[in-house]
Amino acid sequence: MRPLEYLQTQRYFAQIAEGFQAAASQELTALGATAVEPGFRGLHFTADRAALYRINYQARLLTRVLAPLAVFRCRHREDLYQAARRIDWPALFSVDRTFAVFANVNANPGLTHSKFAALCLKDAVADAFRERHGRRPDVDRDDADIWLNLYIEKEQATISLDTSGGSLHRRGYRRETVAAPMQETLAAAMVAASGWRGEKPLYDPMCGGGTLLCEALMHLAAIPAGYLRSRFGFQSMPDFDGGLWRQIKSSADAQIRPIAPGAIAGSDIDPAAVKAAAINCVTLPGGRQIHLTRSDLFALPALENRVILCNPPYGIRLTDGNLGAFYKELGNFLKRRCKGSEAYLYFGNREMLKQIGLRPAWKRPMRNAGLDGRLAKFELY
Repeated sequence: MRPLEYLQTQRYFAQIAEGFQAAASQELTALGATAVEPGFRGLHFTADRAALYRINYQARLLTRVLAPLAVFRCRHREDLYQAARRIDWPALFSVDRTFAVFANVNANPGLTHSKFAALCLKDAVADAFRERHGRRPDVDRDDADIWLNLYIEKEQATISLDTSGGSLHRRGYRRETVAAPMQETLAAAMVAASGWRGEKPLYDPMCGGGTLLCEALMHLAAIPAGYLRSRFGFQSMPDFDGGLWRQIKSSADAQIRPIAPGAIAGSDIDPAAVKAAAINCVTLPGGRQIHLTRSDLFALPALENRVILCNPPYGIRLTDGNLGAFYKELGNFLKRRCKGSEAYLYFGNREMLKQIGLRPAWKRPMRNAGLDGRLAKFELY
């Protein structure tokens, strides 16, 4: 059987959204990663087991952390199948666990479809179990116990185990949803980009289901991003150290601190959104300290000397054709009634940057669920 790649190199790969690379690199380093290097849609890094557990539990900007099992030349299906059969799959997980494969193939001469490549890997895994146990584990594409990743770039292929056990953006606090919710990792990136540390109150005047408020709370209160997750993929790895994991988790949880009353607040015109935000916020320690009200943005009292974070409608939720007029009115509100504040707005529709009537101090590309949006900072004197 082939020795597992990550056990020899201690190298891993963090998948991240476009626009998060610099901040995610700093986050990885702060959590114990070394030799961080850019890769396709992510970052390669070196970590011992303690750092790997810590990164999965505490990192806010990562989507998944992959542990390479095998790296090999792959020209066609047979190369993929044979390389996958050389991995001792029954030693990695039990036949009673469920698994799923997600794949990405780019410019390979013999494998042109990612779904077909994923199917080939799935067949190799199933055949390994049939040979050993006479039956195969079930596939669960929604909530698998074991997630496997296949990445093929030209003629080089990498099979990896997802040490996160599903996307890390699923924090677990989103018990209620609203239309077009913001992804948690984007909200965390917005909080990080603002540099906010609680010096001024933070306010989201279009809070929706409260994703930005929850991420702000987790940031300020030092709540680990994985605090509500029941399990991680690294718990199924052959070298998993349960005692070390409990130590890492206990150490991180001990850093959780209370927030001051009034530090975080938000509002929304939709009563259903305010209700959803309230339900979501209270799933987190200190969530009851977040003040929520139902209000039209333009009926709010002045929001002075605050940090304003929001994800305004960009065409998905606002469909009455008045998007440009809405952004113009939003710009006027910020200019006239938010003096001494800093506003960080995410523009899922980049064209609306031209409509708001304010010059941004800076703007940065950030992706959200396939949207090539921009985060802009406005200084309101």
